Amino acid sequence: MLSRNVCRRQHNLRSFATEVLASSSSEPIPPPLRTKKHPRAIITAAVILNRSPTLTRTPSLFERAYYSYQARIRRALHNPFPLDFYFKQGSLLETKFTMEEKKRERRAFGARFQQEEEFISEEKAAADKAAADQLALQEGEDNTLMPRVHEADTQRDFKSLDRKGRRNIYLVLQTQVDGKHIWRFPQGGVEKGELLHQAAQRDLYAECGDKMDAWIVSRNPIGVFNESSLDLSSPQPLAEAHILAGQAHPIPSDISDFAWLTKQEIEARVEKDYWESVKDILSDH
Repeated sequence: MLSRNVCRRQHNLRSFATEVLASSSSEPIPPPLRTKKHPRAIITAAVILNRSPTLTRTPSLFERAYYSYQARIRRALHNPFPLDFYFKQGSLLETKFTMEEKKRERRAFGARFQQEEEFISEEKAAADKAAADQLALQEGEDNTLMPRVHEADTQRDFKSLDRKGRRNIYLVLQTQVDGKHIWRFPQGGVEKGELLHQAAQRDLYAECGDKMDAWIVSRNPIGVFNESSLDLSSPQPLAEAHILAGQAHPIPSDISDFAWLTKQEIEARVEKDYWESVKDILSDH
């Protein structure tokens, strides 16, 4: 009796499984989903070539007042200079040093400093000055300082590497795209198997010539430019480079002009979307 019940259960299970397989096989199988293939990214490298400041910037009024105050404190607290140890008494070198020290004292404490304590005749002062000038002429000293404003600034020569000595300036190129003149940084393609910083160095020399002492600062880019925030198929990494000497000589025929510009001057020339990508990379000073 028990064996009959077991056989009936197995028969029912087999028939049920057969019905399930038959019903499932009758349903149509949906076709596999096809994934959309994205276009292959085309990578180009751009170079932000920077010439660092060659002059110290002009201090502000507060900074000048602070440095002058510190100089007065140092002069008021320092020990007297031992003239007898370094100079022979009555020599021209002693006279010259004394005159220069008086100028430094008056520059620090004011023009009326120690005027009441001086009882030197005009003839003696004129003789001392003539002797000091003669000594400086014999030693070949020249106290004439170069002007802080370069000739390129007065003539508005944007191609000179000597302009804006107190600012960071960057090399930009003028090219023609679809009949429109645009300004951009030097750029070029990245070849297969080529590292980014190697491509940036090669593209810089390919567009601007090799008459420059320039180098790429880092292997890693400092930013990325995309023509559209929705289309990321053509990223353009931005590599930073520095120039020490030389000059750019654009080689391709599509480059019509070049200029060394500050951050504010670049904003007035490049496209708006291009400026939004590079404005935080450029220096304000």
